[in-house]
Amino acid sequence: MGRAALADIKGKDFSELAKETKTNTEDTNKVSNTNKNRSTTTSDSSRKKSRRRPKKTTMPAAVMVSPVQRLFDTCKDVFALAGTGIVPTPDKIEQLRAVLDQIQPADVGLTPQMPFFSLPVTRRAPPITYLHIHECEKFSMGIFCLPPSGVLPLHNHPGMTVFSKLLFGTMHIKSYDWVVDVPSNASAVVPPSQTVQHPEVRLAKVKVDSDFTAPCNASILYPADGGNMHCFTAVTACAVLDVLGPPYSDPEGRHCTYYFDYPFTKLSVAEEEKDKYAWLQEREKPEDLAVVGAPYTGPEIVEN
Repeated sequence: MGRAALADIKGKDFSELAKETKTNTEDTNKVSNTNKNRSTTTSDSSRKKSRRRPKKTTMPAAVMVSPVQRLFDTCKDVFALAGTGIVPTPDKIEQLRAVLDQIQPADVGLTPQMPFFSLPVTRRAPPITYLHIHECEKFSMGIFCLPPSGVLPLHNHPGMTVFSKLLFGTMHIKSYDWVVDVPSNASAVVPPSQTVQHPEVRLAKVKVDSDFTAPCNASILYPADGGNMHCFTAVTACAVLDVLGPPYSDPEGRHCTYYFDYPFTKLSVAEEEKDKYAWLQEREKPEDLAVVGAPYTGPEIVEN
């Protein structure tokens, strides 16, 4: 077939088709070269970017946990299995003690200048203020604020483990534990009028009888040891943070009982030993005991 016939079939002159094909080929080569140049430029740019120092990432600031929140969280852990007569394990005891020992008055919003630390002139027995922080079936947290000469009378903590942290001031603490085996030749010196009203007395041994001044370590009492019955007397204005696990509960048999203490006599005990024992006798709540509540104004706790 000749060129003329081919031109008729394709509708174009072969020579023009050949030129167009050449032009398209040249255009294709130009595009290919352009893409190659772009690829080279991109590769160079990537290498430059890879040589740049990575930007420093700013880590979010750590959330500060207040000391009282840390105390609450620790109590949840330590008293997770709390129940009457159940004592936390020694490592849990030390864990909570370590947290309590770090607590300062400012951590719970206290200063000695607060009004409930002042001694009133109109009352014979100064009132004691209680600041409630938290209470659940497992544990309770609260602060007793005592003006000078304020007294929390001798009372017990049945089946409970109690941590007490003196936040400031000076306090006299006297505590007892029950004597399990009472000698048969022991006798109590009890006023007859008291004996008629409350005939039963129990022998107890003195555990602590001392003054404590803040800062000092937290004290711990247990269901049957450590001074389960104690009395607080404020030598100066003072505040004590109490953690009870579990808390008082009448339905569960953890009722707060108050006591008189009477001198102890026993023929076979040396004279210097007699002061280490006393007879404790149950009594009604003292009529002159005034404990009033006030709002806790320290950092709030979050119950997760």
